[in-house]
Amino acid sequence: MDSRPWRSALYIPASRPRAMEKARGLPCDAILFDLEDAVAPAEKPSARTALAQALTAGGYGPRARIVRINALSTEWGAEDLSTIAPLSPDGLLLPKVSAPEELSVVAERAPGIPLWAMIESPAGVLNAPAIAAHPALAGLVLGTNDLAEALGATSRAGLAHALQATLLAGRAAGRVVLDGVCNAFRDETQLRAECAEGRAWGFDGKTLIHPAQIAAANEIFGPSPEELAHARAVIDAHAEAEAAGQGVAVLEGRIVESLHVRAARVLLARANAIEERGTWAG
Repeated sequence: MDSRPWRSALYIPASRPRAMEKARGLPCDAILFDLEDAVAPAEKPSARTALAQALTAGGYGPRARIVRINALSTEWGAEDLSTIAPLSPDGLLLPKVSAPEELSVVAERAPGIPLWAMIESPAGVLNAPAIAAHPALAGLVLGTNDLAEALGATSRAGLAHALQATLLAGRAAGRVVLDGVCNAFRDETQLRAECAEGRAWGFDGKTLIHPAQIAAANEIFGPSPEELAHARAVIDAHAEAEAAGQGVAVLEGRIVESLHVRAARVLLARANAIEERGTWAG
């Protein structure tokens, strides 16, 4: 994975042209243009047309433009793919992926476009290692609402194993992994708690359903000033130890090894990427 930040990935229904226009000025790291769940069946053809026009017009700057299409098994999926793929979005997000073969079918029809997989079923979780290892895949996105329904879970705690198993699979393959949405978009306390938990577990960022959630996700999934200062101190301490012919360094009573230096450099690179993109802290 590179240093590109994925702190905040905002779902935007393609059936809402005004929302797609507003998204050009939002400080999110990625926009998930949605042709699937967020669009009523009767609106799907017009939403597809509106999205094609928006992508053609451009103006989304450094934000990753990822389109969630309808599954190819539906009556809309094939047309979604044939309309959107030629516009070269930054990614195609496939819903309810349960096996890597589903990615292969899309990859053959849209060569060169990074694919993303929604993991939102028990089969998807169990097959996450094979899905994550697919050569066309760029990242995994947790579909926590569908997953909770399928599992019969009534709390986020009930999803913990599935979330962590998917994250483990993604990390083993070197993929970006994004946490699911917080439905209570007006509940800042719950949102921040989910973001903090997701970052502590290792997720790269969180998927969002409302622009009001962007600031919290950017803050919590982004490096804090204290973390950046510590990262620089780690690098300096290790460099001083090496210059003195020592294999390890000690900083604030803790051992500093080369793996800590690598993590510090990744953090600093991500901070630089955020600053260059002009979306620092949202």
